[in-house]
Amino acid sequence: MMRATDIGWIGCHNCGAVHSKGGQTCRTCGSALHHRLPNSMQKLWAWLLTGIFFLIPANLYPLLSNEIFGHEEGHTILEGILLFAQSGDYLVAGVIFLASFVIPFFKVAVIATLALSIQHGWQLSPRLRHVLYEFVEFIGRWSMIDVFVVALLTGLVHLGAILAFLPGAGAICFALSVICTMLSAQALDAKLIWDGVTNE
Repeated sequence: MMRATDIGWIGCHNCGAVHSKGGQTCRTCGSALHHRLPNSMQKLWAWLLTGIFFLIPANLYPLLSNEIFGHEEGHTILEGILLFAQSGDYLVAGVIFLASFVIPFFKVAVIATLALSIQHGWQLSPRLRHVLYEFVEFIGRWSMIDVFVVALLTGLVHLGAILAFLPGAGAICFALSVICTMLSAQALDAKLIWDGVTNE
């Protein structure tokens, strides 16, 4: 399969304009031209490992605390899932389990699999890699749903000394983890999926 890079063409990573051999800067936007983004995989791993680092305390510390008559009580993500399940709200428990626990860890696993398959030349179909990449890009926009819920409850439910919702340390760590994993996916040069090289 002939690729543009094989005949010396370079696509600008900023605006997408295609240039013939020998170009150094984009004629459209002025960005520096690279066949592949420099240090793409290093940036991916740096952001991904940082995201994993924040994902651990996000599941160990309370995501949301409720203060009722001055008594504060917080629950981690898994504790919240168990409380909903025990009260019979299986649908809510399932949604929280999927959005807050399964998807974040699955997204980390997918990004790591993509990176390792590119770096070590695993026998994965480029189309499968591309589907996984598109999945990570799609799911990234929904990853902050927990943080939005915490922000809404914190801002809307505040009844003085009677009842108040407070964001926990877990919410901050969860938000940082989501941001880092999103940046990790953005750092990957998608062209590497199709040619199997790490960098140029």
